Amino acid sequence: MLVGEVPGFWPPLPRHIPLDLPSQAEAEEGSYGALGTDDPVPFLNMAGRMDTGSMAIVLPVDDDLPGRIEAIQRFWQVLKTRPVPRDTRMTPYQRQRFRQMMQAADGRASGASYREIGIALYGEQRVLSEPWKTSPLRAAVIALARNASALIVGGYRGLLHHRRKP
Repeated sequence: MLVGEVPGFWPPLPRHIPLDLPSQAEAEEGSYGALGTDDPVPFLNMAGRMDTGSMAIVLPVDDDLPGRIEAIQRFWQVLKTRPVPRDTRMTPYQRQRFRQMMQAADGRASGASYREIGIALYGEQRVLSEPWKTSPLRAAVIALARNASALIVGGYRGLLHHRRKP
């Protein structure tokens, strides 16, 4: 989501909504950040810091419009300190699997063996309860690490889209 200043030809909004970020990263094109704690809403502030003025959202009209509108709704909920609806692009199972994939990727990047990652993900007792070389947990850890690598090299973009019927 791209956030900027309301153009001067629009009437001013009734009241300013402050954009207080717990953390943000500065880049050439603006500030990146995420609002919210349980299910944060990511955005890019193209206008730099908005300590004054009113916000506007630049919204491309394309095949991703329904998802963008949903993200804007969650963004608005955060700004108004209202409960934020869960992002529907991922099911709870997909979120859990994604978290495990990232943990597996972090473990591999840190030099951990598949067995060490398995212990971190599933617990020592469960991993040691059967021979590791033939364990389904070993296959699961390897698949998590492999799938995480695919996401890291660009496959993550698929997570940003709603699945649509052809």
